[in-house]
Amino acid sequence: MNFLEHALLVLHFVGIAAIVGPTLGQLKSDTKHITTVMVWGARAQILTGLALVGVISAGDNDLKPAWIAVKFLVALAIVGISEATRKKGAVAWAFWAVFGLSLVNITVAVFWH
Repeated sequence: MNFLEHALLVLHFVGIAAIVGPTLGQLKSDTKHITTVMVWGARAQILTGLALVGVISAGDNDLKPAWIAVKFLVALAIVGISEATRKKGAVAWAFWAVFGLSLVNITVAVFWH
């Protein structure tokens, strides 16, 4: 169980890197848009996050339901915005929303324990 949990956590980190990496790469560009990599990163975050909750809940660890709910809702917002705007070209508000919500989700993961 420990190996599976760690493997899912690594994939979860890869998902967030797939969102944050392209956003950092676009900070200096004039046009900002949601990339395919960002969309797949957001999808990976949802899937690996749900899998992590399942694996951790199956063990002896207690998870905080409010923490899970907040992270899940923020992740759903990221996926929704990414999916809705990925084919629309330059959509600056969506870019900044996805970037900001990703930072919020990282902050919740790190500081809320």
